[in-house]
Amino acid sequence: MAAAVAFLMAGCASTAHIEKDDSVDFGNYKSFTWTGSKEGKKNNLTEKKITEAVSAELVKAGWKQNDRNPDVLLAYDVLVEKNLKETSEPVYSRPYTRYIYNPNTRRYISLYYPSQFLGYDRREEEVREGTITITMIDAKTDKIVWQGWTTGEVNSKNLTSKEISQAVKSIFRKFDMAKN
Repeated sequence: MAAAVAFLMAGCASTAHIEKDDSVDFGNYKSFTWTGSKEGKKNNLTEKKITEAVSAELVKAGWKQNDRNPDVLLAYDVLVEKNLKETSEPVYSRPYTRYIYNPNTRRYISLYYPSQFLGYDRREEEVREGTITITMIDAKTDKIVWQGWTTGEVNSKNLTSKEISQAVKSIFRKFDMAKN
């Protein structure tokens, strides 16, 4: 049972993906700023949570926010859409015991019939999937040098703070590998 729960929980975790420009030396980058927004003037709460989470991860990696002369411009994109998720569960018959009368011994004999695999019960359910994409652009060349994204199920039309935090952390776990 514990293995089934662990497998189910692993299936729920979102997987992050990254693409990077292999010709870029990430050791040259030490500062960043966000494109299209001024510090302190965030359009909405979701934007604020995403920029704060990404900024915190970059600061942990040793970068600094520099709005005047950054090495990297940051942009993000959020997409929440409906999708179909197929689930399948195995179906088994009920085990049962049958009693047969033996006239020679004048006793009843019990025969046990174990459950049998009957097939799968397949269902499609509508789910919401949210994708967060973070893009790094070299400020001098305007070239995209790194992009990371993750997709996972969300509970509403908007992403919650917890979902944003988990998604950003998932993406930036792969950022260290991209720098090398």
